[in-house]
Amino acid sequence: MKIADKIKNARIQTGYTQEQVAEKLLVSRQTISNWENGKSLPDIISIIQMSELYELSLDELVKGDETLLKKIEKDVRTVKAEKQIIRFAWISIVIGTILIILGEIFEGNPFIDFMNGALPWILLGLMILSAILYLNKEEKE
Repeated sequence: MKIADKIKNARIQTGYTQEQVAEKLLVSRQTISNWENGKSLPDIISIIQMSELYELSLDELVKGDETLLKKIEKDVRTVKAEKQIIRFAWISIVIGTILIILGEIFEGNPFIDFMNGALPWILLGLMILSAILYLNKEEKE
């Protein structure tokens, strides 16, 4: 059974309206309707909240719905990729700051001057390359 049917049946059995569930999950009534009609899939946080609200185990809600499992896997990969990009950005900021400080200390050093000029372009290129590789990976999956 698909999660759409499971959450609709669970809502009806518990006596909640779509509006009441929407208020408890902090989403719109239309979102609940879309989930129950299979037009869209809930995110993992909403699934956990529905599990608690309807007093169902996560296994009961998730197991057997391959489409949902694939969505959850994709969401997890996206979060990991976003974390890597944020980590890369912080490392770039730290390196840039160090080079600016070194540029002030070793003013006139050709290597430091070159790095101060080239680093922003190198980091921009690496960021664009990372984004392209990530988007290509997502398209293949």
